[in-house]
Amino acid sequence: MKIGINHSVNEKKIIITGASKGIGRELAKEIAAQGGIPILIARSRELLEELADEIDGNNGLCKIYPIEKFSRELIDEQINEIMETEKRIHGLINNAGFGVFEKIEELDMEELEEMFQVNVLAGIQYAKAFLPHFLQFKAKSHIINIVSQAAKLPTPKAAGYVASKHAMLGFTNVLRQETRESSLTVTSVNLGPVKTNFFEMADKDGTYQQNVEKYMLKPEKVAAKIVRSLFTKKREINMPWWMEAGSILYRLFPGLMESVLKAQFDKK
Repeated sequence: MKIGINHSVNEKKIIITGASKGIGRELAKEIAAQGGIPILIARSRELLEELADEIDGNNGLCKIYPIEKFSRELIDEQINEIMETEKRIHGLINNAGFGVFEKIEELDMEELEEMFQVNVLAGIQYAKAFLPHFLQFKAKSHIINIVSQAAKLPTPKAAGYVASKHAMLGFTNVLRQETRESSLTVTSVNLGPVKTNFFEMADKDGTYQQNVEKYMLKPEKVAAKIVRSLFTKKREINMPWWMEAGSILYRLFPGLMESVLKAQFDKK
C-alpha cells in the first residue's frame, strides 16, 4: 500500500491548471498514482502529451486540454468543452501562475496585466464556472487555490506578484465563507519558494533564487501534501511552517518585520 494514500481521490476527476510543469506536473502524477483522473490544463500541448504518456506508462488515467492562453474567451470555450466531454468534475486545483520580481518603478504594466490575468482572473473564472456544478451534488467536492506565502508576508521587489497573490487569497477566503454550508471545501495553499522552473522568468538574474535556494521546497513533497488534503475539510496548507510563523509575526510586529524583510530581500 502506498504511504499517505488518499482513497477519496480514487476515480475522481480533478482539474489542474498549469499542469505541464513544476507543482502542477507533480500533482497530476500523484493524483493519477492514487487512482484519480487528473484533467490537465496548460498552454503547451507537447508537454501535456509527454506528461500523459508518462502517466499512461504507469497505468494511470488522465485527460489533456491545452489552451493557447488564459484569456477569458478561450477559458469559456475550454470550460464548455470540459463540461460537455467529462460530464462530472469533482475537484479544481488552480495552479497556473507566474511572477516577475522587480522594483515598482521598473514594473512593465503589460506584464503586470498578464500576471493578474493568469494568477487571479483565470482562477476566479474557473472557480466561478464550476461552482454551480459542484454545489448541485451532495458528494464532496474541492477547490484548491495555489496561492503563496507572499500573500501574507510581502517582500521588496515583488509588488506585482505579491498583489496578485494577495488578491487570490482574498478571493479564496470569501469563496470559503459563501459556500460554508455546502459539501464543497475551499483550500488555499500558501507556499514559500519551490524548486521549479518558476524562477526562470521571475528572477532573470538569479539573485533572488540564490538568496532562497537553501529554503526551497521540493515540488513532489508539496504535491503529496496537497493530494492528502483532497476532499478533506482542510482550510489552509502553509509550507514551510516557519514562513507561516513569520507571517504571524508580521501581523503582530509589522515595523520590525518590514526592517528584517528589507534587509534580506532588497539585495536581490
